[in-house]
Amino acid sequence: MTDVILDALLDTLKLLPFLFITYLILEVIERKAEGGSLKLVRQSGAWGPVIGSALGLVPQCGFSASASNLYAQRLISAGTLLAVFLSTSDEMLPIMISSAAAPSLIVKVLATKLAAGLVVGLLVDKVFLFFKHDGETVNLHEICEQEHCHCEERGILVSSLLHTLQIASFILIIVFLLNAAIHYIGEDAFAGIILNKPIAGPMLAAVVGLIPNCASSIVITELFLSGSMSTGAMLSGLLAASGVGLLVLFRINKRHMSENLKLLCVLYIASVIIGVCFDLLNISF
Repeated sequence: MTDVILDALLDTLKLLPFLFITYLILEVIERKAEGGSLKLVRQSGAWGPVIGSALGLVPQCGFSASASNLYAQRLISAGTLLAVFLSTSDEMLPIMISSAAAPSLIVKVLATKLAAGLVVGLLVDKVFLFFKHDGETVNLHEICEQEHCHCEERGILVSSLLHTLQIASFILIIVFLLNAAIHYIGEDAFAGIILNKPIAGPMLAAVVGLIPNCASSIVITELFLSGSMSTGAMLSGLLAASGVGLLVLFRINKRHMSENLKLLCVLYIASVIIGVCFDLLNISF
């Protein structure tokens, strides 16, 4: 249990710089910019998914948490958020490097995640257009009212720190519960349900990937490297693994729960489709 608590603390501490910088930027924008200025940057345009998918490749789940905050304030589009979620490598890259995986394998996985984030993000923003905003945003002032923290009355630095600590404490509790569950269930249990099963493999792997915890990407990567998982199942799991991004999204954007559920469904379906295609076409890395 001590290891579970320490892992939860470390996972949360790694997010603090990302959360603080994000809230600091949002505080400056909200306090210094006029209301009309926010409307001009609600959608990040055609380059949003391109930038989002590229930034997501950085092996830190903090980017997905930051992207969720930016989306809640309508500073980035739904496609950009999904691009970040799909391309986020989380702990996959460090695990592969430390396991001496072939550089060509790492490049193929990263390229696939980059392409998936870019294509899905652009399709959501430019083709499907099923994320119709009602004009209402979730700004920091509303969060202050919900939490009764009165941080809007404080300075920008103090307010940003308070918001960071509020969200970090929420993440800490959830991550601890998930770490405890994974600890007692064990990796062998995950391997037993995902082990090279056609179609069902990618579907189950994506479910594991959706668990808002860095441990999910670690388990999926290790199972693939050990030969216990197909390429398609591995890709489905890693594409769906967005760190704590979904957790932060459901916490911050809770007044728009239907949007959150749509984003979750698109993330899962896209991850499964890509993984199934790789398996059906017998493409392996």
